[in-house]
Amino acid sequence: MIFYDLQEFFDIKSWLLCLFFCLLLIDIIKNKNPTNFPPGPWRPPFIGNVFTGMDHKTIDELSKKYGDVFSVRWGSDKTVFICGFKMVKEALVTQLDSFADRPVIPLFDKVYKGLSVSLSNGYIWKKQRRFLTSYLHYFGEAKKNLEMSIQQECLCLCDTFREIKGPFNPQFYVYSAVSNIICAVIFGHRFDYHDERFLNILRLDIEAIVLAGSSHAQLYNIFPRLFDYIPGQHQQMFSDYNQIIDFLKDEIKMHKENWDPSDPQDYIDAYLAEMEKRNSDPQAGFRLDTLVFILMDMLEAGTETVATTIRWTVLYLMKYPEIQKKVQAEIDRVIGQSRQPSLDDRPNMPYIDAVIHETQRFANILPLGFPKSATKDTILGGYFIPKGTSVTTNLSSVLYDKNVWETPDTFNPGHFLDEHGQFRKRDAFMPFSAGRRVCLGEQLARMELFLFITSLLQHFTFSPAPGEELSLEGQLGFTNTPSPYGVCVTPR
Repeated sequence: MIFYDLQEFFDIKSWLLCLFFCLLLIDIIKNKNPTNFPPGPWRPPFIGNVFTGMDHKTIDELSKKYGDVFSVRWGSDKTVFICGFKMVKEALVTQLDSFADRPVIPLFDKVYKGLSVSLSNGYIWKKQRRFLTSYLHYFGEAKKNLEMSIQQECLCLCDTFREIKGPFNPQFYVYSAVSNIICAVIFGHRFDYHDERFLNILRLDIEAIVLAGSSHAQLYNIFPRLFDYIPGQHQQMFSDYNQIIDFLKDEIKMHKENWDPSDPQDYIDAYLAEMEKRNSDPQAGFRLDTLVFILMDMLEAGTETVATTIRWTVLYLMKYPEIQKKVQAEIDRVIGQSRQPSLDDRPNMPYIDAVIHETQRFANILPLGFPKSATKDTILGGYFIPKGTSVTTNLSSVLYDKNVWETPDTFNPGHFLDEHGQFRKRDAFMPFSAGRRVCLGEQLARMELFLFITSLLQHFTFSPAPGEELSLEGQLGFTNTPSPYGVCVTPR
C-alpha cells in the first residue's frame, strides 16, 4: 500500500533524482579523505580528476599550487604525488620501508598478472628479487664475462655503423645492440641485427611502451572493467605483449629440451634448476609462468632505458659539437685508437662520465618513475598517508630541482664535475629511483652506457643529416624518448 502511495507521489524523474543523490552520497562517504590527507584539486563526484593530465609537466604545475606532497583522484582511486629532491629523498631513503610495495596497476596487471619482479609484492617479490640479484652478481662480477660481452657488442655496432653509407636513423641498431646484452644474460646468445624475428620483438616492445602512455591506457587504469570491452590503443598494447610472451615461451621450450642441470649457461637454465630446488616452497613462485613474466621484465627493462639514453646522448652531442670534441679529446688522451675502452678506464675519464650522467638527468627518461604504495600508515611532509595508498615519486622534479642543480634547464656536464674537473656524485641524481625499489639493473646499465658511448665516440664523429632540424623535445609515452632523427657518422 505504501509503495503504491509513493508511486503516485513520485514520477520517473523524481525517482532518478533520488537515485542520483543516493549514489552521490555513497560516493562522498566512500571517497572521503582521512584527516590530514594530502591536499589536491577539487575532485568531481564519480570520476574524480579524470580530465587532469597525467604527464610530469601537469604534475609539476599542480605541485606549485598544492605543495610537494599532494593528491589526485582518478575514478575511485587516490594517488599521492611526491615532488622535489628533499621530499622524495625523505620518502625513498629516510623512510626506507614506508613505500616499498607496488599497487595493482590494471594495465600491467592484465599483462604480468603480478608475477614479475618489478610488479610483485611480499614473499614472492623478496625471493624472486634475491635470486635475480644473486644471478646478476654471479654472471656479471664473479665470471667477469659481462664486460667482454658488452665490448664484443660494441665492436658489432661500430662495424655496422661503418658499413652504412649516408644518413640513417640509428634507433633499431642501438636497440638491437643493447638488447643483445640482456639477451646474452637470459638466453645465452645474441641475435643478428637483421634477424627479422628479433627486430619484430623490438618493434612490438617499443610500440607497447609508447602505447602504455596513451590516453586510452590511462583510462584503462581508471575504468578497467569498462575498457576491457572498448577498442583502442590499450588493446594493441595487450596484443604486442602477447606476441612477446609467445616469443619468450619458445625460448624457454628450447632451453628445456637442451637443459643440462650440471652446466647452466644463462638465466633460464639457472631458473630451471632453482625451480627444482624450490618445489617444496610454492609461495616463492618459482614456476614457468612466473619465469615468462620475469624474462619480459628483464628484456624490457634491460633494453629501453639504456638504448634511449644512448640515443639522447648522440642527439645532445650533435646539438652541442663542442661537448662532443671534448669527449673525443678525453678518449684520445686516455685510450687512443689502438685498443678498446674498458671499465678500468672510467675512473680516468671524468668528462665522459659527467656527460653520460647529465644525459640521464636532462633527458628525464622515466619522469614519474613507477608507482609505489604505502606499506604502512605513514606521515610525510606533515600529511597522513594510509597504508595501501598509491604513491608516485616525481623523479622529474628531482632531476630538475632548482634548489639542487645550478642550471637545471640547461644541458650542462659541469653539474657532475668539481672545481678540479674531477667527477662528483650528486645525491639528487635519481634516474634509477632509490630505496627498496631501485632498479636492479643499475650497475649493468652503467657498464653499458660507458662502454657503448665511449666506443662510438672513439670511432666516429656524429653530425645531423643534411637539412635535419634537431629537436630536444621528447616523445612522451611510458618513457620519454627522442623524436626520430637522422645522423651521419664520420670515421675518425
